[in-house]
Parts: sequence; C-alpha cells; structure tokens
Amino acid sequence: MPSTTPRLPRRALPALAALLLALPVGCSGPGGARDAGAPTSRPPLAERVSADTSPALRAFYDQRLDWAPCDADADPADQDEPVLQCATLKVPLDYADPGGRTTDVPLARVPAADPGHRTGALLLNPGGPGISGITMARRWQGNQGPLRDHFDLVGFDPRAAGGTLPVHCLDDRTREQWTSTDDPAYDHGQVLADACQAKYADVLPYLGTRNTARDMDVLRGALGERKLDFFGLSYGTYLGALYAEEFPDRTGRLVLDGAVERSTDLMHLNGEQAVATEAAFRAYATGCAAEDDTCPLGSDPAAAPQRLADFLDGLKDHPLPARDGRTLTAALAWTGVLDALDDGRRNWPRLRAALDPALAHGEADELLKLADGTTGRDEDGHYDTAADAYAAIHCADAPLAPTAADLHVALADLAARAPLTSRHDTRVTLLDPDCRRWPYRSTEQPHTVTATGSAPILVIGGTDDPVTPYAWAQRMAAGLQHGVLLTREGDGHMSWDRSACVRDAVAAFLVDGVLPAAGTRCGSD
Repeated sequence: MPSTTPRLPRRALPALAALLLALPVGCSGPGGARDAGAPTSRPPLAERVSADTSPALRAFYDQRLDWAPCDADADPADQDEPVLQCATLKVPLDYADPGGRTTDVPLARVPAADPGHRTGALLLNPGGPGISGITMARRWQGNQGPLRDHFDLVGFDPRAAGGTLPVHCLDDRTREQWTSTDDPAYDHGQVLADACQAKYADVLPYLGTRNTARDMDVLRGALGERKLDFFGLSYGTYLGALYAEEFPDRTGRLVLDGAVERSTDLMHLNGEQAVATEAAFRAYATGCAAEDDTCPLGSDPAAAPQRLADFLDGLKDHPLPARDGRTLTAALAWTGVLDALDDGRRNWPRLRAALDPALAHGEADELLKLADGTTGRDEDGHYDTAADAYAAIHCADAPLAPTAADLHVALADLAARAPLTSRHDTRVTLLDPDCRRWPYRSTEQPHTVTATGSAPILVIGGTDDPVTPYAWAQRMAAGLQHGVLLTREGDGHMSWDRSACVRDAVAAFLVDGVLPAAGTRCGSD
C-alpha cells in the first residue's frame, strides 16, 4: 500500500489496484452475536483528548453529515449504478486543541443495496499512504455481493491525501528530476524536505496516521455508529491497527489485508520488504527463461535474474531514448519493473510486453509507461500528489535517523539478502522515504500494537506477498491481543481479490461476526 529508487511509490500504487476489485458474492457462515467479544473499557491514553470529557471535541462527534449526490445533476432514475453520495466531515487540526483550527475531510458513501438487512457503515481505506478513499468508494459503487448488500460503503480522504490537508510539495519539473535521476549525489530527502517545509510547515505535524485514526472515530460518531467496522488494505492495516490502539472499546469488526506493522524501525522493515521483492523478481526472470524459448532473458533460468538486473542497472550508463523525447533511466526502469511485480504472476504478461521491446530492440516506451503509472505522471507531464503524501505521512509516523554504524550493518545485510533488487541504490532502498532531514520530528516510536481490550481483528497475509511480507501479518496478528490470522497461499500483494476463500471469510466475519478457525489457510484463485 510507494528517491530514485522504485521503493517510494511501491506502497502506494499496489493498493491502488485494490480500487478496481470486485465484490463477488461470497458465502456467509451462521449468524454471530454483533458485539461478541467486544470489550467494556478502554485504557487511558494521556495524549488523547477524550470526546467524553471535552465539550469542544464532543461537538465534532455530534455534527450532522449532509449527504447529497456527488454529481449534483445525477438522477437516480437514470443511473445503472447507485448514485454516489458525498458529504464533508469537520475535524480539529490538532486534537490537543479541539477548539482551535479545523479542517475538512471529504467523504463518499455507497448506500447498502439491501436496506432491509443493513448492518451499518463500513469504512474503507485503500492503502498508500496517500491514496484517496473517495476513489475507492467510487470504484466499488457498482459491485455486488454481501458487503455491498449489508453495508453503506464509506470512503474518506486521510490527512495529506485527496482533499484532506493535501500536500503538493514538488512542482512537475522538480518531480521529473526527482523520479528519474541516476545521479548518486542527488539528495532526494533534502529536496523534498525543503519543498514541503516551504509550503506546509504549519500542517506537517498533524499529518500522521494517529491523527487520521482520530478522524475516523469522529466519522464513526457522525455516522451514528456505536462501533467502527473497517476494511483496510496494505497501509490501511496500520491505520486500522492504530485505531484499535486508540479506541479499543469502539472497535467493531476490523479486517486488515496485507499487513503493515511497525514493531521495528522503517529501515529494517524496508530491508524485509526488499527480500520479498527479490523473491518476486527472481521468480519472474526464472519463469520467463524456463517457460518460453523466446524469452529475451535467455534460456538459462539460473542466469536470467542476473541478466535482467544487469540490463536495468546498465541504463545508468546507457539510458534509452523514448519516442516522446524523454529518456528511460535506470531509476525509472527499476520503478516500472518492481511495481509490475507487485501484482504477482498474473501481471507477468504485462511486464513481459514492456520488457521485451526494451531488451530486444532498445525501445523504451512501454517500460516508461509502467514507470509513469507508478510515479503518478500523466501524458501531459503532470504528477499527482501521492508521493508527496506518502513521504509526509511516513515521516510523521516513523522518524528515522540511523547511526552510521546501524546503516552500515543494514546495508551489508541488504546486499547479502537482496543483491539484485537493491543494487540500484541500496541506501535509498533502506531509507524509503528519507526522513532524516524532515522538518518535523514526530514522537511516534516503533512498537507492537496490542490494542488491549479491542474486539477480535482479522489479519490477512499472503505467503509470497512482495510488498507486505507474510511475516508482517504474522507479527501483527500475534501482537494484537485479539488478532486472528488468515493465510493465503500464493503471490501478489494483498489477498481480497486473489481468493474466493478469503472473500468468503471476510464476508462471514463482517456480515455475521464469524471468524475463520485458527490456522485457516486459503488457496489463490
């Protein structure tokens, strides 16, 4: 759920694919008690202003949401799909000062298709960080299935993303250089930090995940829900986990797919991710050489991964020209290839179609298109703001200033465990994003989220997920006091759209409160 390295956009863009997921009809288990396992008390958190004791904050919880068609001219009678409804939630900028500045959170809602059996509202987060939840709700507008039938599907824009305190630090020209340069002296962290400080110094301290989790609780109250039901993908799993930590007694049914957990610092997590990516990279190259005698990587499966890495890295010295006058650098090529691998084996044909012209004929255009899809560049050369939001949120969540000794050890470990995919710039692979020069220093620290006193939480992990390694799901589920792990056997990032078994289990839990048995493992479709 994404520097010259392809790593920066990687967490954002794979989750974007989840916006296209269908909600197929799944089987539900027998009915369960709505509040089974729900706690009755919440441990005190000194840094939180309680809605129960602060009149200023209470007013936010009690606000009325004025839902209206997102398209003012939409006529429900003329629509093939239900009319998407929009509203705006008002929240404090600083929860320590709820009587001070406020900000608006855009919302979108798809009303339950079967109002007579409506369960409640289900909040959605597509990951990133930095991806708009409004887009996710819009994409799920025409889907069918038990979630669509029983829930109002509610998307919202997290802080720094979409319309909620959006950050757009780099102009298009600077972003072009930032994403494409192979210059090892280019200081990505400094360039981005300076630009964000110049434009957004007054809001950077309030863009972290914990504040977005607090916004979610205000939204829960404004929706009239006693408990929060939530479906988080990729980075959205960390958001859901922090919500459960902040408001354990208000958790309803939380599903966290493609777990991002923060029990250790971001540098070590990035190292673990690089190892998972290396496995996907090798699987693709080996499979190409083994299964097709026309593979441009040759016919030796053992040599194919090294040959692909050599080609990509060789673009530092021999970049390829594109028909539009642009240049395919090593940075852009690595970006496109590694992000294409995030979707697993089913995306291999698309990757092959982009790589073959570049490898065989020196044609850069298709590979450049892959990179542009990751970096958020459109055909006119304009960039979206996902990468800026990604950095602003991560740097608020996980300030990282490793010592020289720690970095040396981590680099040696990375070179040993992911020698191919990290070779473009091992330092930047570990420092993704590079928060060392970020102007705001958060008080957040890596820790295991236990969410003591929460309701049961369903955590889903794929055994060969190249973006959120399976070990992260295992650690998240084990750390949560009431975490339940559902395992999917297979590759690709996240599991919801890859397994009917997973979809059935999610529907059974969200609709009926029935959790999968401990140790349940699903196959991939």
